Amino acid sequence: MHNPKASNRRTIAAAVATSIAAVAFLAFAPQPAALAQASTSMTNGSSATGTPTRPVPGANTQNPLVTVPEDFANLQLAPGFLLNVEVYGEPDLSEHVRVDSTGNISLPFLKSLHVGGGTIAQAQETIQQKFRDQGILKNPQVNIDVEQFPTTSATVIGEVQYPGRVELLAPHSLLDVIGLAGGETTLAGNEIELKRAGASAKDATTYHYSRGSSGDNVRSVMVSPGDTVIVKRAGVVYVLGAVNRPGGYAMQENGELNVAQAISLAQGMAMQAKTGALRVVKHGADGQLVDVPVSYNRMMDGKDVPMNLAAGDIVYVPVSKVKTFFTSTTGLIGQTAAATIYVH
Repeated sequence: MHNPKASNRRTIAAAVATSIAAVAFLAFAPQPAALAQASTSMTNGSSATGTPTRPVPGANTQNPLVTVPEDFANLQLAPGFLLNVEVYGEPDLSEHVRVDSTGNISLPFLKSLHVGGGTIAQAQETIQQKFRDQGILKNPQVNIDVEQFPTTSATVIGEVQYPGRVELLAPHSLLDVIGLAGGETTLAGNEIELKRAGASAKDATTYHYSRGSSGDNVRSVMVSPGDTVIVKRAGVVYVLGAVNRPGGYAMQENGELNVAQAISLAQGMAMQAKTGALRVVKHGADGQLVDVPVSYNRMMDGKDVPMNLAAGDIVYVPVSKVKTFFTSTTGLIGQTAAATIYVH
């Protein structure tokens, strides 16, 4: 039999479900203003991540989002650049030109012009002066836009926080480029290698720089797009044997480390150390290992200058058998005093 109350309950439940679905759609659906804003952003050239890009031709650019890099004013034209040269009021003299391998461009009614190595403003003035000198235009107004960049980044690898490509439009100082890569890591040494674009690895130049220095010796070194910067890792000295913290220790900052400093980094000698038999194992010129004895007592008394170490050297502190015996005996006595005694 038909139940009117049950039918009414189903009708009310269906209406409630429909209302909930409508409210959810209104809450989560994109609003017209948001859709319009998103459409305008994508039309004006902004990427999904919010990074402004070049506006699309013919799009609405009433409120374009444009980010000009801080080094754009210092941009130097080089072979491979594609330029849009516009002469105001003279479309026949305007042209899309590419800078050739010698840094020159060719324009209608003008001979080859050299623009390589100069800025955009300098190239505009060169073209305008050429029009005036040849009597083609009395007061030319030239505007240049860069349509393609041949290379816009330098590569920074090695001991930096964020190795990889660093975006550059114009030359930057070596310190700036390292800073753009996040700075040096704690394992960075004091050597930085710079390889120019197009040069072979053997033509790379090595500069000395450490985090503890002022950086005056590399402040004038400029890195251009296409160059590669390699921050070398610091050398490692090993301290082994009867020390409190044996292991390998990086030659940081100025890249220098002597025997006394290495032992200090290893938190000093252990009680069973045989200080009179300290030695350093070095690599000879022929690749063979050389065992060099070192007098620790004379070094601590100031009679001997601590030996400077090179990357890969090993400072070895032998163990004294006599001291080891007494240390072990003392340890056993301490253990027996603390032991629990059982009686049957």
